[in-house]
Amino acid sequence: MRHSYTLAAATLLGTSALLALGGSVSQAKAAQEQAAPLASAPHSAWAATGFADLTERLAPAVVNISTRQRVRTPVLNPFAGTPFEDLFGGRRLGPRTREAQSLGSGFIISADGYVVTNNHVISPGGGDAEIKSITVTMPDGAEYPAKLVGQDAASDLAVLKINARAPLPFVKFGDSRTARVGDRIIAIGNPFGLGGTVTSGIISAVYRHTGLGTAYDRYIQTDAAINRGNSGGPMFDMHGQVIGINNAIYSPNGGSVGIGFAIPAEIAAPIVEKLKSGQAIERGYLGVRIQPVGDDLANALGIPERKGAFVQSVEPDNAADEAGVRPGDVIVAVDGKEVTAGQSLSYLIASKNPGERISIALIRDGKRMTVPVTLGLRPGETELGGQSFEPERREGSGASSQEQGESAVREALGISVLPLTPRIARQLGASEKTQGLVIASVDSSSDAAAKGLRRGDIMLSANNQPVMSARDLESRIQEARRASRGALLLRVQRRGQAPGYVPVRLR
Repeated sequence: MRHSYTLAAATLLGTSALLALGGSVSQAKAAQEQAAPLASAPHSAWAATGFADLTERLAPAVVNISTRQRVRTPVLNPFAGTPFEDLFGGRRLGPRTREAQSLGSGFIISADGYVVTNNHVISPGGGDAEIKSITVTMPDGAEYPAKLVGQDAASDLAVLKINARAPLPFVKFGDSRTARVGDRIIAIGNPFGLGGTVTSGIISAVYRHTGLGTAYDRYIQTDAAINRGNSGGPMFDMHGQVIGINNAIYSPNGGSVGIGFAIPAEIAAPIVEKLKSGQAIERGYLGVRIQPVGDDLANALGIPERKGAFVQSVEPDNAADEAGVRPGDVIVAVDGKEVTAGQSLSYLIASKNPGERISIALIRDGKRMTVPVTLGLRPGETELGGQSFEPERREGSGASSQEQGESAVREALGISVLPLTPRIARQLGASEKTQGLVIASVDSSSDAAAKGLRRGDIMLSANNQPVMSARDLESRIQEARRASRGALLLRVQRRGQAPGYVPVRLR
């Protein structure tokens, strides 16, 4: 369960035990309906009865998915480091194995038993966990062992296959591109292991960008109650078609607060078809680390629009590097399509094929330019993790009250700085050749503290200009004020991390 406290979302994978389910569906009824997907009548047919008739037709195709996992955990010797260590097998006594379970939802998309769910529902819970079996439970309680046909971590989708004697009830994907804010929807799943549960709501937003940095950061948002265990379950429109796959929630406590996210059918359906046929899922890759252009960043850069993706870093020898894209650029369009909150750069690039030649429009030093790029192959999600500069939010500074640097810097930014000497650079884990300023203290009430800057961070530049002294930094502040910019763009390096950009508001 990935809880979200800021921009992150929470996965809905539950760990509750599977309970008995009611609502038996006769094989005769299933056989009659196997030739066509369920609930193909127009939505006006359900208006008089609310959601009851629609749910009665759709629920037989929604299933519960449980996994049995084997988790290996090392056991440490309590006598490690003492003269008695060797008497008990050294520092480790060997791994201990325990059983674990996970629970989620899914839905049948064909009469012969293909089932769609989220990848995280059927993935091991940790590096030392192994999936031993996957079980699909029908609404009438019938259980089937499931085979994993294909999975894709980037889109968080997986396809399973079960074998049943009789044709199975199924549903089909609809067109999520026609969804509008305010449309009514229902979600069917297995929250908290309670069994088949139906919730209703409306579409709160289409193509919501969550800031997760995934290949497809483009979700349908709903206020329908979605909780742990709903992962992989379908979001239906009033025609009974699947327009989304419940995937994540925004939650400070792990429960539903009315902000749920679903993978749009327009993204999911083509990937599911490829997974069914055993095709590899390949996506274009630019090779940049980005962040959205918020108000502070746009203010620091002097960009009027709050659009685009700010390039924090560029990976060497990848597509962006070879095309000449630089850290500090703002990518505003891909092949003429604007980069917006609802149409993120990650989505636009992931929708392209490796080797495809595209044009990227970007802003550099206030000037718009276009560069051609030949895309590479997007690596696996594991390789992509942990490569960005991410200062902690409101960590505080543990700062002293050193009176270093110019008073104008402290007043404008809420920080004090010292020249970076080779000796200090070594102490901070940086190269002796690194040039810049070291942050000596941070005012806990400043925007710099709120953005996560802290004592010991190395400031490499301000507004893309090198800063070797507090006087240099003061000059950058004055230039920003003369240009009516309310923020300063700092490039900061922290021990063990790649340099990154942080916009700090001027006081």
